Amino acid sequence: MLEILENIDKNLLLSINSWHNSTFDSIMWLVSNSLFGVPFYLLFFGIAVRFFGWKKAIYIILIGGVAVGLADLSSKYLFKEVFLRYRPSHNLELKNQLHLLHNYSGGMYGFVSSHAANMFAIATTLGLFYWRKNKLIFPLLLLWAGLIAYSRMYLGVHYPSDVFVGGLLGSLIGVTLYKVSHKSILK
Repeated sequence: MLEILENIDKNLLLSINSWHNSTFDSIMWLVSNSLFGVPFYLLFFGIAVRFFGWKKAIYIILIGGVAVGLADLSSKYLFKEVFLRYRPSHNLELKNQLHLLHNYSGGMYGFVSSHAANMFAIATTLGLFYWRKNKLIFPLLLLWAGLIAYSRMYLGVHYPSDVFVGGLLGSLIGVTLYKVSHKSILK
């Protein structure tokens, strides 16, 4: 059964990675860059200020930052360094079948995707806070996080399961932090 799941994971990755062209290569390279998020973080803060005022906005953004920190640390120390699953870009059977931009291969281990965990952590946390004020923002945040997660597969540095479980981990962290903090912040 595990072999079947691994084959599905590998074949899906090869399919996603094969859909490359120069335009998407440029877009996915940009989206996957950690600096890509900076304008969005400023936007998230602006939305929080508009919805909740300065004081509550600072708390909400700090909770989002804690979510990202927890997602990043747990993805590395509870998953990558425990499971030691090679990224597809470091898998000798796959490496030559992948389209790797700029010879980028990421770190050695990839389960789970820290990009996916981090982005879904902040998207879920902020989306839940913003939900009462504007129901459209949460799905947009999830699409944003999904695009970043997709870019990791497109670039050949994560399997779909790395991204899926990373996104799930980040979402669970986001939901947990929201549930723990929202009553005291939104009172």
